[in-house]
Amino acid sequence: MTVSALNKATPATGAATTQPIKVMIVDDAIVVRGLVGKWLDEEPDIEVVVKHRNGKDAVDDVVRADPDVVLLDIEMPVMDGMTALQKMLVLKPGLCVIMASTLTQRNAEISMKALKLGAMDYLPKPERNGAVSTSQDFKRDIINKTRALGGAARSRRARKLAQASAIAPAARSAAATARPRLLSEINKPSGQSFSLRPYSKILPRILVIGSSTGGPQALMEVMRAIGPNIGKIPVVIAQHMPPNFTAILAKNLGKESGRPTQEATDDGTLEPGNVYVAPGGVHTVLYKEGARIFTKLEDTPPINFCKPAVDPMFISASEIYGPAILSVILTGMGADGAGGVKLIAEKGGSIITQDEDSCVVFGMPKAAVETGCCSAILPLSKIGSEISRILKGGRP
Repeated sequence: MTVSALNKATPATGAATTQPIKVMIVDDAIVVRGLVGKWLDEEPDIEVVVKHRNGKDAVDDVVRADPDVVLLDIEMPVMDGMTALQKMLVLKPGLCVIMASTLTQRNAEISMKALKLGAMDYLPKPERNGAVSTSQDFKRDIINKTRALGGAARSRRARKLAQASAIAPAARSAAATARPRLLSEINKPSGQSFSLRPYSKILPRILVIGSSTGGPQALMEVMRAIGPNIGKIPVVIAQHMPPNFTAILAKNLGKESGRPTQEATDDGTLEPGNVYVAPGGVHTVLYKEGARIFTKLEDTPPINFCKPAVDPMFISASEIYGPAILSVILTGMGADGAGGVKLIAEKGGSIITQDEDSCVVFGMPKAAVETGCCSAILPLSKIGSEISRILKGGRP
């Protein structure tokens, strides 16, 4: 599969729902409230139920309005977005909040902190309010993220209700004491039938990870778990993020993992024990010269509507490492990474994907699962320990 062929893919837009996804818009700019509200109301499966100009009004109204998704600006009068976020999550735990901010270094740091505090995602805004009306990327991102996150939140609630009503107390007790399930039995998406591929018998010489919506939070958890066990291999991460944001992500992942972590650079050498994050606004690929392997930054068109994309990094890594590659697909919208997963499998490498219940959006992992190339499908809480086990030479 070539990288150019991947541009023909279409974005996943989230699960359909019988009732419109209810949205609260919180922004002090009237032009933003008006335009964003108009765009969302034009979608048949989305309904803007209320708009507010500051965080305090939104907090006071969030229980009554009962939105599925809150679009929350960071900088507002009376009460800022960070304060409002924390208060909303106390009133409605698990509420789907998307933080909106311009692409400044300061706002990137605030957005990353918001994700740690419980925001589901972030949304880069045009620098000027007047540019909102002409930004087709901003419009597309708002609609797609609202639909995907709102649909995913509803699906999670529906699954939990169904599970709670189907499992009797005695069955719950029995399940708690049952034998550990085999890896092939764990967390297959409901209603799907497939078999898992065996892991490669070759010890991994690189770990590559792809993620999107919900990815920063998932990456923090995984890197915290595997930090002590990645001293002998490099780790390369492609997270769908704009410039500035990826630098802040790298800084945070370094703190979590205890490993040297940086944005990938053009013609930078991959070193064992180091972590490299694909910078926003370009694609990161790997190439080999002699015995050394390098990162290369390519300012080419978006792939799978993303830049950086997961597929070009996965594909280039698989060409170099063959069966000695361990790849992971974490939560995210769309299908980016599925093309790379296929080639990794063809070359004999191993693929771990996050399961549906623990994903913020089961888009990229679902697409990877549907290739039939995965070796394991696990909840986020088990992915770090599984990676560590494989790196130590363990197999099922």
